Amino acid sequence: MSNQVATPPALDVVNLSKHYELAGSWFSNKQALVYAVDDVSFTLGRGETLGLVGESGCGKSTLGRTILRLVEPTSGTIRLEGEDITALSAQEMIARRQRLQVIFQDPYSSLNPRMRAGEIVGEPLTNFNRGTAAEQDERIAFLFKRVGLRPDQRQNFPHEFSGGQRQRLGIARALALGPSVIIGDEPVSALDVSVQAQVINLMMDLQDDYAISYLFIAHDLSVVRHISHRIAVMYLGQIVELATRQELFERPQHPYTQALLAAVPISHPRDRRKRITLKGDVESPINPPAGCRFHNRCPHAVAVCSQERPPLRPLSQDHAVACHLVV
Repeated sequence: MSNQVATPPALDVVNLSKHYELAGSWFSNKQALVYAVDDVSFTLGRGETLGLVGESGCGKSTLGRTILRLVEPTSGTIRLEGEDITALSAQEMIARRQRLQVIFQDPYSSLNPRMRAGEIVGEPLTNFNRGTAAEQDERIAFLFKRVGLRPDQRQNFPHEFSGGQRQRLGIARALALGPSVIIGDEPVSALDVSVQAQVINLMMDLQDDYAISYLFIAHDLSVVRHISHRIAVMYLGQIVELATRQELFERPQHPYTQALLAAVPISHPRDRRKRITLKGDVESPINPPAGCRFHNRCPHAVAVCSQERPPLRPLSQDHAVACHLVV
């Protein structure tokens, strides 16, 4: 019998929730809750990319910020490489942030316009006292080259870079401390399509070289399909389907996933696809419907869908779905 201890995943999220309280109105003192993230669980393997997709407002970015502890979770557990970081104080989180970094959506507003590019990339090294000034400068020059920038651009200010170059600066800054997990909050959505491909390929190359794990938040399914190993689909704060890239695109099971994929533009004009028209609008996270949160818009809903919330059940080793009608 082997005595080897299994290596924990890079990230393990268990029953994570983030609810916001809304103040009462003049006519009522009763407080309402916004169920931004509600009972979400998943694991992120080492060197793996998990894509997180869904409509705007479904809770993707809030989930990322909660995992980063930029906002405090309401309940649940966040484990980083086996260590529970859910209840750590701000001071205790400082050391863990070396292993957990983020790439923001806007490559301009996330960079300090008054700092030179070299200072921006080197700030994490300074904050954590990584090496001497000469060693830090050498590390910064290496990071610039590694993300496709010239070392002599270290003296430039953010406004002197293009959008794609600014995002490369953001990637270099996230990479500076050698993290094990990087959360990308729609890191390419603000870029031109050709630049998106360059940045995505850079992130994949970095993953191959350094075994980084990505939680890749996006709404563009073609981008997610290109970079992800597995994909999680969110709807109104909950994960409704989780599968490998191939499984999700070839055999989507949840009606919401099927509707999302049916809405993806077809590249060839002669190709045809059955369109799925959903009724109604996305429900409010302030007062989400009981049972399955998608049942009011689902073309296949039955009585139990409005009464019981379906758990995220495994269909196979590579596929899990939260739907009463999928067995």
